[in-house]
Amino acid sequence: MSQLPNDLKYTDTHVWVRSEGDGIYTLGITDHGQSQLGNVYSIELPHVGDELDAGDECFVVDAEKTTVEIYSPLSGEISELNEELPDSPSLINADPYDDGWVLQIRASDDTEFDSLLDADDYLEGIIEEEE
Repeated sequence: MSQLPNDLKYTDTHVWVRSEGDGIYTLGITDHGQSQLGNVYSIELPHVGDELDAGDECFVVDAEKTTVEIYSPLSGEISELNEELPDSPSLINADPYDDGWVLQIRASDDTEFDSLLDADDYLEGIIEEEE
């Protein structure tokens, strides 16, 4: 089974979210999600300062098996980007929870984080998806 840290929250679309405190959240693609994509060839990032509503497209991943738009689970302002990804998109495959993080957002509504899936619920969704 893929790595699945218990200290993160998840979406059913394979995005992980980590609270950094003070309303800042880091987002990335889960280990299971990156394995479904295959080798990541490129990533199209938003801009620092962009405002997002939950459900808005926040980045695009071009991978071996598909190109996929990733939607933000949180509303807020993009506060930081992983500047290494455009030159090294394979970090998403190699280390999805650390070096392969994608962006940080300053959330405008912390309750959106609370409503995300915990590791057990996310795992249950993966199992159902594979059946």
